This record gives sequence, structure tokens and C-alpha cells, in this order.
Amino acid sequence: MAIPSLQFRPKYVSFDCYGTLIEYPITPITRELVGDRIPAEQWDQFVKEFRGYRYDQVRGEYYPYERVLQDSFERVCRKWGVKAAPDAGKRFAEGVRGWGPHPDVVEPLKKMAEHYKLVILSNADDSFLAESVPKLGADFHAVFTAEQAGYYKPRYAAFEYMLDQLDASPEDFVHVASHTRYDHMSMHDMGFRNLVLLDRGYDPVTHGYDYVTVKSLDDLNTMLGI
Repeated sequence: MAIPSLQFRPKYVSFDCYGTLIEYPITPITRELVGDRIPAEQWDQFVKEFRGYRYDQVRGEYYPYERVLQDSFERVCRKWGVKAAPDAGKRFAEGVRGWGPHPDVVEPLKKMAEHYKLVILSNADDSFLAESVPKLGADFHAVFTAEQAGYYKPRYAAFEYMLDQLDASPEDFVHVASHTRYDHMSMHDMGFRNLVLLDRGYDPVTHGYDYVTVKSLDDLNTMLGI
């Protein structure tokens, strides 16, 4: 399928970080923590529900991401009648801090940074991004976090924080994420129209939110005319 070209030049190309640029293999850690207490035939459902609880857990005001991971894990374990490890959040957080970029990220992102101002808006604390962003190997104009904003995505206030800090409007961005529920749905409702789903299989491809789907950052560069 041909990659569409943009009809304008954005001031910023903004990104979600974890899952989109940095890998997010949380399931192996989950399996270590749960062991064989979830039957094999029900494992996929458990993983799906844990993902849902993580989403639900961030729809209030900000509090530290490690605690978000602990609380959402305790909630899904409680539902399944499994005792949650008291250090699960710490183990998940150590995983997040240790993960690196997806294999297709570094070179295309570096090339993109030569032509556009790159921005990150991440659902994590400052300390996570301080370790992860240098692994991306590209220059970023700005890196914003849930800790700075006081809210996690999908709360509108997280995106409003980015707009306020850059003195920008939705029309100034191309925004790229692999998570439709955290990013695209809220942003579309707020008037962002230049939305890109970098499809890594995390969320279902939904209709009605006017985003373009690409499979790689090379495809995004083609779209940006690089």
C-alpha cells in the first residue's frame, strides 16, 4: 500500500515513548510473577485484562508510575484469585528502565531529527525518560512526562500540558503512537487531525479517528517527505 504524503509541514513531530519507540515487553515479567497459577489456556485473557487495568489506573490524577504498575497488577490478580507479589511494581519498573528501542527506530529517528523538531509525551516519570531517551540516539526538542503534566494520557490535561509548554495548537503537530486508546482517541476529540498509528499490534485498529497507519518509522519518513 502506498504511503500518503503530508500536505503541510508540521512544526513538531511528537511521539509516545514506551511501546512506540522503546520496546515494552511486559508480558515475560508478568509470567515470571504469576508462574503457573494462571492456566495456559487463559493466559492471553489474563494479559489482556492486565493491560486494561493499567489503562484504567491512569485515568485519575498523576501518581508515580511504579505504583501504577503495582496497583493495576494487584487489581487483575485479585480478580483472578491470585496473590500479587508486593514488589511487582518495582520489578516492572526495572524492566521499563532497562528496555531499549525497537530495532527499526534509531536510524530513521536520527534522520527525522535532522528535518523536524521532535517531541516526546510519555506516560511515565521523569526518571524513566532520563534513562530511555538517550538510548534513542536522536535529538529531541522537548520531552514531556506525566509527572510534569500532573496527568497521564488519555486525560486531556496531559496533551494540554504539551500544547501550553510549546505555545502550540493541534494543527502544529504530527503525532505518532502505537496506542489508540491512550493517544489517538483523546487527541482526535481535542482537534488533532494529523495522527499516525505506528502499528505494533498493541491496540486494535479502530475506525472514526482519522489516523494514518504505518508499519515502520521508515514509512513515516516517507510520509514526511524525507
